[in-house]
Amino acid sequence: MRHQKAGRKLGRTTSHKEAMLRNMVTSFFKHEKITTTDIKAKELRRVAEKMITLGKNESLHARRQAASVVRERGVVKKLFEEISPRYKDRAGGYTRIIKAGFRVGDNAPLAVIELIPLEVKKEEKPKAKGRKKASAKK
Repeated sequence: MRHQKAGRKLGRTTSHKEAMLRNMVTSFFKHEKITTTDIKAKELRRVAEKMITLGKNESLHARRQAASVVRERGVVKKLFEEISPRYKDRAGGYTRIIKAGFRVGDNAPLAVIELIPLEVKKEEKPKAKGRKKASAKK
């Protein structure tokens, strides 16, 4: 039984899976958008959202925790100075997964995982002046 065993195995040993996810999260924050298989994208989302939440903390301890997962020092800096401040008012859900068809070689389902863009407030448009409906006259 798999009670309280979170996460997918992905057909790899634990060390291989952790190394793969660390490499993927580093590439994800570097490029802010990557294409991978659907299942890997879902696992990557868990790690990436934890890193962004750490980045919102802005403490030395949080920076060291993120650096233990993210492989490049420059990407950790980008995470804390550019990416996390975008989402300071957002409680979660920083990533989006979009299905992208199937891979040519093995027909594996592909997905694009990307960071949610900043929400731009839309200006209210004035109501269109058109024909008014004719009221029923008796």
